[in-house]
Amino acid sequence: MPDTQIIRLTALAAEAEEDAADAAAYDEAMAALEGGVEVLLPAELSALILEGASLLAAVRKWRGLSQAELAQRTGLRQGAVSDLETGRRKGAQPTLERIASALDVPLNWIVSKGGNAG
Repeated sequence: MPDTQIIRLTALAAEAEEDAADAAAYDEAMAALEGGVEVLLPAELSALILEGASLLAAVRKWRGLSQAELAQRTGLRQGAVSDLETGRRKGAQPTLERIASALDVPLNWIVSKGGNAG
């Protein structure tokens, strides 16, 4: 087997292991959330927020999506996603739920205490 294939297979195995760990962490966090335990944001996500990103923008970036990709997944326009991220527009509950689902996070991760995406 060529070295390039071995390197690629090793990288794929590492990615699969990381994905499995992420899935396990998500399942654990969701179980805690459903059990009434407050779940803390991941450190990477908190860092984006500390750098000035809104909750929604930080989660989107943390998930590795562009505004256009999130818009496509949710049936929104890219401009609407931008408006939600900057607070120029308030999202309706069904819209915010679609966004949270597309980002695979609990709704409270993208909604501020006032009930707006931010």
